[in-house]
Amino acid sequence: MQEMESWSWPPRYDNAYRPADSSRYWFPVRETMNAGERDRAIVQRLREVCDYAYNSCAFYRNKWDVAGFHPSQIRSLEDFERRCPVVTKGDLRAAQHRAPPFGDYLCVPESEVFHIHGTSGTTGRPTAFAVGRDDWQNIANAHARIMWGMGIRPGDIVFVAAIFSLYMGSWGALAGAERLGAIAFPFGAGAPGMSSRAVQWMDLMKPKAFYGTPSYALYLAETAMQDGHHPANFGIERMFFSGEPGASVPGVRDRIKQAFNAEVFDCGSMAEMSPFMNVAASAQSSMGMLCWQDVCYTEVCDPATFERVPYGKRGTPVYTHLERTSQPMIRLVSGDLALWTNDRTQCGRTYPSLPQGIFGRIDDMFTIRGENVYPSEINAALSKLPDYGGEHRIVISRDGQMDELLLRVEANTELNAKGESALEGFRRQVAASVHAMLGLRTTVEVMKPGTYPRTDFKARRVIDDRDIFKEMAQRVQSGTA
Repeated sequence: MQEMESWSWPPRYDNAYRPADSSRYWFPVRETMNAGERDRAIVQRLREVCDYAYNSCAFYRNKWDVAGFHPSQIRSLEDFERRCPVVTKGDLRAAQHRAPPFGDYLCVPESEVFHIHGTSGTTGRPTAFAVGRDDWQNIANAHARIMWGMGIRPGDIVFVAAIFSLYMGSWGALAGAERLGAIAFPFGAGAPGMSSRAVQWMDLMKPKAFYGTPSYALYLAETAMQDGHHPANFGIERMFFSGEPGASVPGVRDRIKQAFNAEVFDCGSMAEMSPFMNVAASAQSSMGMLCWQDVCYTEVCDPATFERVPYGKRGTPVYTHLERTSQPMIRLVSGDLALWTNDRTQCGRTYPSLPQGIFGRIDDMFTIRGENVYPSEINAALSKLPDYGGEHRIVISRDGQMDELLLRVEANTELNAKGESALEGFRRQVAASVHAMLGLRTTVEVMKPGTYPRTDFKARRVIDDRDIFKEMAQRVQSGTA
């Protein structure tokens, strides 16, 4: 087997290393080697990671003992995937309730924790992420490596337009830019008036690279035009995104590329799985996301059985850290939906890929008249329409016993100026486009530009009113209405 660059457990990277600027790859051997050879190295690493976790924390030791799994049983990827039980976010929340604040899956002393991040807790108990100092360096190295694959180079200004808070994405992008030797511009997001200031700073500094969410990039393009700037004049060459589906959706990606005249890269997995770019686009932005298997081992599995699905099929990604020592995630179920392939890549890297990125969370899916619908699919259909104003809302309601889908869609300013007949034509066009993509008939209302607020974080566009109908029905039945 070929020797892989910086391949050791625990990981120890040379923080001064950088390839020649002309090199397409950060680690040429690891990224282009025969996939079967790499898999054999990953099997050994999985044994090492699982042995470390088994001996370092009660969470995995107890879970695996109950399941009859031991790290010594790993002799192939199939052994690992068949024998090792999956971990869910519910398991992590229970562990942190049992052993606060970091759970009994923390594998290092609390004194070694370097960064604390976590969920906001808006849908339940917050989940705390404890990242050790060595892990933070390894995250920075992994992100620098992947950003190199996007074409970002030392000295490039990287404009980070994402919230600096518990959210891991902005911090990971910053750490990667710093490790790469780029000029980090941690602008942030979230404060009133910040978008106009972002436009001013981008016009002044002319950054080569940009990080944020797809929704916010489109909002910044709108803001720039309103403030008298053209976003293509900022000089941004590469834009990479996470936090929500979109950068692999052709309509959304094309709108961003057209607005900024830049290459668009999709990346991101789960905050628990940082380095979040472990699933990321490479030098060819049209290919979706690569699964960087030697950083985080990815399986795409049936969401009911958690058995690997064949290439070319949809399933939920299941992730395993290969470089984390503080809170290693081993077979963590993402709850997302993706299709994976193992086709030859244009960039020469020998990793599987998610050519259409992440469709969205499985629990974000809703069912209308027996059809499963993902919000990202509606976003894709609308983003292909030239008169789309950039925002919409999906309203799910019920008329009698039948679920109904209502789309409230902004038309752009130019179309609004053309009068009612043009708006009626757009309404029919939206209905036809959604019907062609989803096979569903939907009611469409055309809204004025600016009806819905833009976001500097993850867009929330679905309003499910069916609970209102259920509540009303219960009240009528009980006589309290």
